[in-house]
Amino acid sequence: MKLAAKTRYAARILLALAMHGEESPMTTTALSQHTGVTVQFIEQILKTLKRGGLTRSSRGASGGHMLARTPEEITLSEIVRLMEGGIQLTVCCSGDANACARRASCLTRSAWVRASQALEHSLEETTLATLMEGDQPLSPHDEAACRAADDDASTERRSAARRPARPSRAPRSVSPAELY
Repeated sequence: MKLAAKTRYAARILLALAMHGEESPMTTTALSQHTGVTVQFIEQILKTLKRGGLTRSSRGASGGHMLARTPEEITLSEIVRLMEGGIQLTVCCSGDANACARRASCLTRSAWVRASQALEHSLEETTLATLMEGDQPLSPHDEAACRAADDDASTERRSAARRPARPSRAPRSVSPAELY
């Protein structure tokens, strides 16, 4: 599962609001400066976050945006579900029995379900308050896995950029006998 930029930015925006505290609302301009996300994209994301009950806003000269709940109450799981529509790694992990025709006979389904559950559990345990405490150090194994994933992605991008355009094939000549 690769999270959409909107989801990653939503977490970044909520974390900025949490770190700003409750003393005063934050404007979209201030959020943009703190997160590096454009004002226009922040406005789109804030609409979803407000509908989901994660933020609230006030109008006026001293208006802006604030968390609707405490940082301890908002989990990454809730953010991902709101922005992505769920946490399942594959369609077969959803509760919809008709989502996959091979559901009953699929040999890999249980592995995907377990992985989805582990991901959801990890996201459920991580709150904005947890993130505010600071970056939790990754194990050497996790660090290596992240570097390998980054290396694979950048190698693929470089390879795609260097690939020459495929020459178009010249039409094959057809003899008059093949036409009839």
